[in-house]
Amino acid sequence: MHTAPLSVDGGEVGPVLVARTFLTRLRGMLGRSPLPDAMLLVPCTSVHGAGMRASLDVAFLARDGSALRVAPLHPWRALSAARGTRAVLEAPLGTFERWGLRAGSVVTVPGVLDAR
Repeated sequence: MHTAPLSVDGGEVGPVLVARTFLTRLRGMLGRSPLPDAMLLVPCTSVHGAGMRASLDVAFLARDGSALRVAPLHPWRALSAARGTRAVLEAPLGTFERWGLRAGSVVTVPGVLDAR
């Protein structure tokens, strides 16, 4: 897993942990204390809150980084993706509001999600 800069609608918002392997995607944010600022699961089409103690903001992203769906993920719940999802961005609940991330926003992570 590595850290990369994360931008929303052209403005850098901070670092994101990039989970690319099956095991790092499976673990996700589970057992991390404190929670990282954000985690990008790629490739990924669905997420679950099994074992989680805190709710998360979740964005389902297309290949070009556009946010197809944004929703809260609560502990012991699951969310399925919007059609065309390539990656999922997770962050502590309330983070997306602070960043202005909503459906239609464009998320960029150099070398991983590059808006075209």
